[in-house]
Amino acid sequence: MQQPEKRIIISGGGSGGHIFPAIAIANAMKETWPNAKILFIGAKGKMEMEKVPQAGYPIEGLWISGLQRKLSIQNISFPLKLISSMLKARKIIKRFQPDLVVGVGGFASGPTLQQAATMKIPTLVQEQNSYPGITNIWLSKKVDKICVSYDGLDKFFPKEKIYLTGNPVRKNVVDIADKREEAARFFNLDPEIKTVLVVGGSLGARTINEAIESKLDEFSKNGIQLIWQTGINYYPQAANAILKTNDPRLKVFQFIHQMDLAYAMADIVISRAGAIAISELCLVGKPVILVPSPFVAEDHQTKNALALVTYNAAVLVKDQELKEKLWPELNALINDIDRQEKLKANIKALGKPDATESIIAVAKTLIR
Repeated sequence: MQQPEKRIIISGGGSGGHIFPAIAIANAMKETWPNAKILFIGAKGKMEMEKVPQAGYPIEGLWISGLQRKLSIQNISFPLKLISSMLKARKIIKRFQPDLVVGVGGFASGPTLQQAATMKIPTLVQEQNSYPGITNIWLSKKVDKICVSYDGLDKFFPKEKIYLTGNPVRKNVVDIADKREEAARFFNLDPEIKTVLVVGGSLGARTINEAIESKLDEFSKNGIQLIWQTGINYYPQAANAILKTNDPRLKVFQFIHQMDLAYAMADIVISRAGAIAISELCLVGKPVILVPSPFVAEDHQTKNALALVTYNAAVLVKDQELKEKLWPELNALINDIDRQEKLKANIKALGKPDATESIIAVAKTLIR
């Protein structure tokens, strides 16, 4: 007998750190309930309005943005946006009649989850970070269950609602077994030579890019291969700098779509400390230098990074110290095989490969 159709709303976004786990959850739900109908609710003008349809799911947008922490003229319109978004979210929920509403953080999840909870529809929040955002802290009192990736979040959320599941990641990204030869062919690099992968998040990281550009001659001089993802804004400058080195072992990309091959080729990774990036790095088990972004709410990337550093599972370099400390730290790590092996073992031990399945298990308890 065919299962009754499940109807699920997933809300949130604003950055890849919210969008990609949301898509991973949606994909797992489609595997669990092949006839499920899944609708996304995002914020108009944000990245999810493009990325979610590319992943094959419908999305509706709310007129919503964040409340600025400093005095700003943008805050004048916030109450109007919030009321408008709550009304539209309620209208969408009434029309779609979901069995479950999932929030992944970001501007749109606040009004959507608040309205769903008010309407007595089962609600689930997935918090990626070790230090939750204001929206999820506020929602925690209203929603039914909360899936988290770090211990100790009962400081922010009701303890009885918390499930330690880990972060959902895209399986194709972390499937790197036996792919180094394929990766070397793809990037036109030598599989026997040490390779550094640099990623600064889905939008790039200016300070990391500047620090790497200033040391391109060191990469060449020391015979180190480089795979460098810059993001859209810095790419023209980086591409020009690479061209001047005349070194074919230094590769630069605006965005890397084949991240499984990039991870497979990397001996060491330099990365921002977003929650999803860290979850991926734990699963691929690479030595990593984390550079937390200082421009995120509650400095949560530093807290994410420290959660690894505590277990000797990563190296941390502060953003403001990049130009002075990044190359010495990288060079020391490249030449210390024992330390690389310890970092690999320790970060791998923190990985949660069954995170998505654990989240689905919690979701099943909520769907009537």
